[in-house]
Formats: sequence, structure tokens, C-alpha cells
Amino acid sequence: MTHAPRDGRVDDRGDGRDGDRGLDEQAVLLVAGLADLAVTTIGSAVGTLRGLLRRSDGPDLARDAHQELMARGRLVLDRRAAAPAHLEVLAQHARARQAASGGDV
Repeated sequence: MTHAPRDGRVDDRGDGRDGDRGLDEQAVLLVAGLADLAVTTIGSAVGTLRGLLRRSDGPDLARDAHQELMARGRLVLDRRAAAPAHLEVLAQHARARQAASGGDV
């Protein structure tokens, strides 16, 4: 709940005190919120991992995940190191010839 005192400052604490929070207090609140989020996320991931480890097809899942990651990595590297497409090269040559001949190609 927020309160607007007569001097125009907003109090978002809900306890009636001044709304001027120090930077230190804001930093502590942000860090505490991030820590809570991290703990919640890690707890959820650990629960999911435990569930996966209990499965009888764990080795198959690990192999599939490995193959999936390898395929993704290959795609990323191919995208970054790919030569220009054949039709793009042809279009560039056509534009160069058109420019060299004054547009009469």
C-alpha cells in the first residue's frame, strides 16, 4: 500500500514512515530478492534433476541430450562461418555487371 504525505513524497513501505529509502536499503532489498529468486530456481532445477535421475531410461536421455547439444552447436557454428549463399553471390555479380555497363545488362 502506498501513502502520499502532505509534502508529496510517496511512502511505499506501508508503515507511515517517510518514503526516502537510502540506496543501501534498496541495494539490500534487491540482493535479497535476487537471492530468493536464485534459491527458488535452483531448488526447482534440483527437483527436476532428481526426477530425471530416477527414470530407468536415464542413459538414453543423456545420450539424446548430448546429440541435441552437438547438433545445436553445429548449427550455431555453421551460421557464424557460413559462406554467402550461391544465389546471393550471383546477384552480387549481376549488380556489379549492371553498374559497370551503366545499367544496360
